[in-house]
Amino acid sequence: MDSPSPCRSFSCQHRVLNRKFGEPGMTADHLQESNGEADKSVIYTQRPQASISKKWISAVKTDPIISWGRWAGGSWLSATGCAGISIFGPLLVFLLWIALEDFNGSLFASLSAFWAKGLIPFAVRFAPQPSVKACIGYVAWLFFQATLYAVLPGKNSSGQLTPAGNLLKYNTNGLFAWVVTHLLAVMAAISGILDPAMLAKHWEGLLVAANIYGLLLSAFSYLKAYIAPTHPEDRKFSGSVLYDFYMGIELNPRFGRSWDFKLFHIGRPGLIAWTLIDLSYVAWQYQLHGFVTNSIIIVSILHAVYALDFFINEDWYLRTIDICHDHFGFYLAWGSVVWIPTIYTVQVQYLARYPVKLSPLSATIILLTGLGGYALFRSVNHQKDIFRRTNGQCEIWGKKAEYISCKFKTQDGLNHESLLLCSGWWGMVRHANYVGDLVLSYAMCAPCGTTHLLPWTYALFMTLLLMHRCSRDEQRCLEKYGEDWKAYREIVRWRLIPGIF
Repeated sequence: MDSPSPCRSFSCQHRVLNRKFGEPGMTADHLQESNGEADKSVIYTQRPQASISKKWISAVKTDPIISWGRWAGGSWLSATGCAGISIFGPLLVFLLWIALEDFNGSLFASLSAFWAKGLIPFAVRFAPQPSVKACIGYVAWLFFQATLYAVLPGKNSSGQLTPAGNLLKYNTNGLFAWVVTHLLAVMAAISGILDPAMLAKHWEGLLVAANIYGLLLSAFSYLKAYIAPTHPEDRKFSGSVLYDFYMGIELNPRFGRSWDFKLFHIGRPGLIAWTLIDLSYVAWQYQLHGFVTNSIIIVSILHAVYALDFFINEDWYLRTIDICHDHFGFYLAWGSVVWIPTIYTVQVQYLARYPVKLSPLSATIILLTGLGGYALFRSVNHQKDIFRRTNGQCEIWGKKAEYISCKFKTQDGLNHESLLLCSGWWGMVRHANYVGDLVLSYAMCAPCGTTHLLPWTYALFMTLLLMHRCSRDEQRCLEKYGEDWKAYREIVRWRLIPGIF
């Protein structure tokens, strides 16, 4: 799960939009019509028992093309990389399944067989096969979740200001959908209507069905961006078909005014499926071996904590990089419906087939480490939420919050203010939200032991993802805030680990 980076905008942005959309609560200090000149922003560093200091820094670019959203891309290198991921991503998830199913969980053994046999013979012998029953079940699952997304009541939440100045509304009913889905699944299993290990037993066909849907969704989203875009002014074109297919063109594609592609596919067929798949593999371990190990229980607990945190704080997720900055292409479309259910559950898939029994001490240490990582993750984001809700007028760790006030411009020509927190965890490193995420990720994989690399795929992926996002955040915030971001980096020197990185 992603967390808001320091460059996320806070409640003052929402006050800006109140005037724009004819609502009360906006002051002239927060909204100016662009006159083609760089506006001046004031840095407010609020310190205990000290007056507010002010530094005048030119923060807003005069270039009418706003570039702080998705990187435009377009180079041959980026296009080649995107094409490679689009091709090898599906092949990788198939290879992981083959390694689990036919090579005792050894990724290296499966790769050795691939090199020895060659592509075609290897695929003919080991590739997962489609199943009509699995395809029908997968389509039914999508329609069921789409129905819950459309009809269940939820909190009316606002996203974050887009580069074009749009502020979108969302019906965040994910927790309700998660509860309804799991209650129905448990009741169906208890009553004997469904085999509790059904997903695990049909995972081969479901994996093929999910990949087909992910590719179709990616293609549909690409064409929709040209034919019927939801917010045309928020689209980004790189000039490369390959890059635009992978990274997406539309920022927030929708059906109608409220049925959002991003939130639905990430939260419903992706994350709701995560915990259902875990339960199915726990049941399958019992059916295969006659017992359930403490290792698969620990992994399932940590997964459930993480997934439930997403749904409990779904309105907070609307201000993260996935919703605010990433456009909807193969990266999010295929990633949400294939990568999340596959890679995020790889530990339980491994442990169901190849049980690992942990000593009581090891089990306790791993569980507490994972919960500690989650506690850090939640504490970091709680500080940001308090800071946002109070517009900086709060205390962090018993002291008045310190922050930088800076300005940025949206495509509609309006200037807005944003605050960058420099207290608490956010005063130690600029991407404190990623530290707890990484600790939890490695704790999720630790119960699998060190015999094979494959069950550690999730932790390795999260490391690469978050390191890359650190770099992306830094570049985007520099483009968005200019000199103010440089001033922020002087105050908070470290990206992720104090004194190291």
